[in-house]
Amino acid sequence: MSAPSPQPAADPDCPSPGSSPGSPADGSPASGSPRSAAGPAGLGAAVWAALGIVYVVWGSTYLAIRVVVETMPPLLSGALRFAAAAVLLAAGLAARRGIGVLRVTWRQFASAALVGVLLLCGGNGMVVLAERTVPSGLAALMVASVPLWVVLLRRAFGTRTGPATLAGVLLGLVGLAVLTAPGLTGEVGLSGLLLVVAAALVWALGSVLAGRLPMPADPFVASVYEMAAGAVGALALAFLRGEPGEFDPAAVSTASWVGLGYLVLFGSIVAFTSYAWLLQRAPLPLVATYAYVNPVVAVFLGWLFLSEALTWPILLGGAIVVGGVFLVARNER
Repeated sequence: MSAPSPQPAADPDCPSPGSSPGSPADGSPASGSPRSAAGPAGLGAAVWAALGIVYVVWGSTYLAIRVVVETMPPLLSGALRFAAAAVLLAAGLAARRGIGVLRVTWRQFASAALVGVLLLCGGNGMVVLAERTVPSGLAALMVASVPLWVVLLRRAFGTRTGPATLAGVLLGLVGLAVLTAPGLTGEVGLSGLLLVVAAALVWALGSVLAGRLPMPADPFVASVYEMAAGAVGALALAFLRGEPGEFDPAAVSTASWVGLGYLVLFGSIVAFTSYAWLLQRAPLPLVATYAYVNPVVAVFLGWLFLSEALTWPILLGGAIVVGGVFLVARNER
């Protein structure tokens, strides 16, 4: 997801994929980005270029995570990723706008830290753990269910939900059941699949809370504190698992180091910056299409570079999940 959201806050009145952007793999944190008021007229090449970055980069983060965890401890890699991204993003903000831009209230800091732990330590962390056994494309299809969980959580918080939206949620959950059904997804263990489901649910919870807590107004500043908190949380869990003691940098492959660098620079900074810019310059329904495209990109890249199997249950279940998300987005823009 990887949130990875990097990810604007969930608007309590608009349960669509666009209101819970990012994923546990892309690591784009929730941050309360402004909504786009732009119309479809006048969309330039920059908009389509930024949309292409979000499509490809966030879709490719699942592949990068799979490569990283081949030779690197999963939670420790997540801690390194988000710590590095937080430092780089904070340094960039301070260089461009002065160190004062990072000043927030204690309530805003606590809110951002809580959301960061949920999204990056919880959501992204479970995806990273799961991808040791779950194919990257299958994980992406299951993470696509995040908007469905957002709708259910908002309903639990008292937000009204129309029948068409609920139909989309039910359809998506049927697809999720197909993807997790024992025996249908080949040799993938049920424990790994359930871990991805839990990751999507925790990510959705963080997204919903981000729209209800006093977050920093600047999405990039919020992301700095979210990523820092996520890094601390992931590092604490890594110590509990004994990962630092088993970590041997010399044993990590070049591909894993490259994958980690890709997740830091592109997954957590470049794509998130493009996404935040899109929210101000492009129609939200257009930007929200990333929720349908990212899983397709992830499945294709997993098949192309890792020879991941494309069985009919995976294709059918994935199509049903994406179809359910589409119905939710169409009825709850």
